[in-house]
Amino acid sequence: MKLESNVLTVEVPSQWFYEWLEEHYITVLKKAIIGTIGPDGKLQYSIIVDRGNQSSQPMSIQLPQKGAKSTVQTTPFDIPEVQQNNKESQLNPNYIFDNFVEGDCNRLARSAGLAVAQKPGITSFNPLMFYGGVGLGKTHLIQAIGNYVRSNFRNKFVLYVSSEKFTSQFIDALKNNRIQEFQNYYMQVDVLLIDDVQFLAKKEKTQEIFFHIFNHLHQMGKQIIMTSDCPPRDLKGLEERLLSRFKWGLTADLQLPDYETRVAIIKSKMQNDGIDIPDDVTEYLAYSVDTNIRELEGVLISLIAHSSLNRVEIDLELAKQTLKSIISDIDTEVDIDYIQKTVAEYFDVNASALRDKVRKKEIVMARQVAMYLAKEFTKHSLKAIGMHFGGRDHSTVIHSIQAVEDLRDTNSGFRASLEELKKKIKIKAN
Repeated sequence: MKLESNVLTVEVPSQWFYEWLEEHYITVLKKAIIGTIGPDGKLQYSIIVDRGNQSSQPMSIQLPQKGAKSTVQTTPFDIPEVQQNNKESQLNPNYIFDNFVEGDCNRLARSAGLAVAQKPGITSFNPLMFYGGVGLGKTHLIQAIGNYVRSNFRNKFVLYVSSEKFTSQFIDALKNNRIQEFQNYYMQVDVLLIDDVQFLAKKEKTQEIFFHIFNHLHQMGKQIIMTSDCPPRDLKGLEERLLSRFKWGLTADLQLPDYETRVAIIKSKMQNDGIDIPDDVTEYLAYSVDTNIRELEGVLISLIAHSSLNRVEIDLELAKQTLKSIISDIDTEVDIDYIQKTVAEYFDVNASALRDKVRKKEIVMARQVAMYLAKEFTKHSLKAIGMHFGGRDHSTVIHSIQAVEDLRDTNSGFRASLEELKKKIKIKAN
C-alpha cells in the first residue's frame, strides 16, 4: 500500500492472511525489508475487509510488527462498555462440550469449535460455520463454545442469537428509530453466535446491517460463529458480498450419527439422568432411530416417562411399545425381530437361538435364512443386521446370504420353503 517513515504497509483482506504470512514468510519479509529500507525498517499490515464507496468509507485495522499493539485506524461508532450476564448472553447452560458426544459424524466440527473456544478471535477459524440438517447438534455446539468462553474469559461479551430474533430486533429498531443503538450494541460483542443464518435470505435491509456488524467484528479480531442448514455455496437469497465473507474461515458439517455414535449418545444421556438401561434396549433404539439426535432424545424422554408413570423397568418390550407410539409407521414395518420370530416358528426353533452362538445345523440354517430375509425386507446395513444376530460381523452376513442364494438356486424344495416364508413376511408388510 505505502512506504512512510521506514514503515512498509501491506494490505491483506482478513486476519487469516496476516497470520498465514507471519507464520510462513516473516523471516523472508524481514530480511527483504532490512536489505532495502535498512535496520530501522518496519512491516505493518492493514486489514481492509470492505473497500466501501464514496458515501461509505472503508474501515481498516492496522497491525504493526508482530507483538506490537494493534491500533484502529477508523472506528465509526463510540461504543460504551457492556457488562455481560446470563440474560444478555442468551445461552443455555446445559449445552457444553462435556455432554456433546463426538463421533465420525461431527469430529471436525467439535474439534474446530473447541479450538475457537480456547482462543476466540485468534485462530484462522473466523468466521466458523457449522452446517447440517435438523437435529444434528449445531445449536448445542455453538452454545457449548459460548459457555466455554464465558467460563474461561469472563471479560468477554458473548452473545447467542437466532437469525430470526436478530431480524425481529432490527425491525423493532427500525420502527422506533433506534438503528444506531441496535448497531452499537452488536458491535460490542466479543463472540457472536448466530444460529440459522439461512433465514436471513431475501431480507435485504437485515443483511445490510449484519454485513456491517460482521465487518466491524471481524476487523476488530472478534469471533463470529454461525450455523446453517447447508454450506455457504448453497445458500440462496443472500448477497454475494455476505456469502464471500462466510467462506473466509472454516466451514464444517455435522452429519447423521452412525450406529456407534447413536449408542454412545443413548448411554451418555441416560447416564446423565442416572438411569441404567440394558444393552439390548440401547442397541434396539440405536438401530430403530437413525434420523437425527433430536428425535433420538425425544424417544429417550418418552421411554423414561413410560417407565416412571407405569412404574415398570425399562426393557426391550417397553422400548418397542414406546417407539410404536412415536413412530407412526412402525406398526406396519417389517423389523428384524419379526423376521427372526417368523423364521424360528417355521423351522421350529427358539428365536433366541438365532442370536446365540449355537452351531447346530438346523439353527445355522434358520439363522442364515433370517439374515437373508432381513437384507431383502429391511433397510438395515449388513453391519446392523449382524448386530441383531448376536453381534456377528458383516462378513458373516454376506456368507449367510450367499449360502441361502446358492441353496435356493440348486434345491427346489428349499426354494419353495423360502417363497412361503416371503409370503408370510409380505402379509405383515402390507
